[in-house]
Amino acid sequence: MAAAGSSPSIVEYFGGEDGYRCGYCKNETGNLSHGMWAHSMTVQDYQDLIDRGWRRSGKCVYKPIMNQTCCPQYTIRCQALRFQPSKSHKKVLKKMLKFISKGDVSKAASEDEPMDSHIEDAVACDFAYKGESHISQSELTPLSEDHTERVESEEKNTGETKEEVNVQKVESGCPQICTDKDTPVPGEPSRSTKIVHAPPKPGKGADLSKPPCRKAKDIRKERKLQKLLQNQMCTLGGSQLQTDDQVFLLQNSKSKTNQPKTIEDFVFVSLPDDAQHKLEFTRFLCDSPLEAENAPNGPECGYGSFHQQYWLDGKIIAVGVIDILPYCVSSVYLYYDPDYSFLSLGVYSALREIAFTRQLHEKAPDLCFYYMGFYIHSCPKMRYKGQYRPSDLLCPETYVWTPIERCLPLLEHSKYCRFNQDMKAVDEGRIKDLGRVRVLHKRTIMPYSVYKKGRKGPSDEASVQQYASLVGQTCSERMLLFRS
Repeated sequence: MAAAGSSPSIVEYFGGEDGYRCGYCKNETGNLSHGMWAHSMTVQDYQDLIDRGWRRSGKCVYKPIMNQTCCPQYTIRCQALRFQPSKSHKKVLKKMLKFISKGDVSKAASEDEPMDSHIEDAVACDFAYKGESHISQSELTPLSEDHTERVESEEKNTGETKEEVNVQKVESGCPQICTDKDTPVPGEPSRSTKIVHAPPKPGKGADLSKPPCRKAKDIRKERKLQKLLQNQMCTLGGSQLQTDDQVFLLQNSKSKTNQPKTIEDFVFVSLPDDAQHKLEFTRFLCDSPLEAENAPNGPECGYGSFHQQYWLDGKIIAVGVIDILPYCVSSVYLYYDPDYSFLSLGVYSALREIAFTRQLHEKAPDLCFYYMGFYIHSCPKMRYKGQYRPSDLLCPETYVWTPIERCLPLLEHSKYCRFNQDMKAVDEGRIKDLGRVRVLHKRTIMPYSVYKKGRKGPSDEASVQQYASLVGQTCSERMLLFRS
């Protein structure tokens, strides 16, 4: 989906043989990841990379070595179009509405989902920050005419390791808060044909095999309507038959009372004129290796990295960093004011980003997933992401999405799992021709087969082979691997 004339991605590969401190279990050398430094990257390349288990932290793009690292991190995505908020999600949304409209302050934090819904993603990889960039500014100037390709880059500071706080406002046409919104059409179904819910352990939640509980007021409304219809039938001579209109009225009433509220019913609700507080949102393009792009069938704000700022009564209380990609909104970071932790801003921001994904889908039909980063089953505090249903985990060997319900029983037995149960299945995007890997050497783009013939010194084929196997054939032929 790369825009016409856009510059190709430029990356440096760092390997990942050394262990680093794990931010989850605190093992001093247990965190093992492969890493790259992204000097620039197209949104399509990054989309394809995260669909192979990669993730960015600033300009560092890293991929956990799943079968070796102490805490395997599985890429998780929520099917945003089919998402229904859970009971605990609704509590957070209602708490925010009560605070804004009435000034009600509830100090009770959610016990099911931690406040720092996105914060753990900021503890990403340390290893790439230790390696200095080897590309000088001159290496990124227009290339030679060999192979009729050029690279232009506006890279200004190749030593950056963090998101810049200073942002530039853009006049985007992004949809802001609206007060009335139709329920989206459900998205593509899960690949599973049947999901079997195991009975819950005592005190561990509702039995999903039984009908959901109904509110008493809904039951009373239905009974009152039934009684009204019965009285109407009696006045018509005691006829035991109902007219088509009566049947429709009864069925329609049942469907409305049983219809669960969508996330839009909470997020985009109209507030009273005398609301105690005013919550606003602004969106800014932010510094990132992702190149901003626009497409005819894309979102009005375009693709790229954005800061979403949460303003309460003129004071900024949180900033979320998101990447808008061809098929998803990917959550990166959340920064928040701890004075407002009682609002569960981590959970609230995640729910707003899901609603935002559904908004973008109306203009960009392919964009229908919300990526939450990594799901870490071996760390109990990090299991909350699995409560955003329906969601899928990425198989670390075949890179096929698998419904989380199928994955959890496997993860209970082993922290590292291959989710694809077809033992004959392989990685369809695996590297097939190393010679076609694109290389950037001395400001010239060439296939690796050409670079290899002219290379002097020890062979680097093992490193290039490892890089290509991790990014896949498609990305290896699009991105430029810098070679000094």
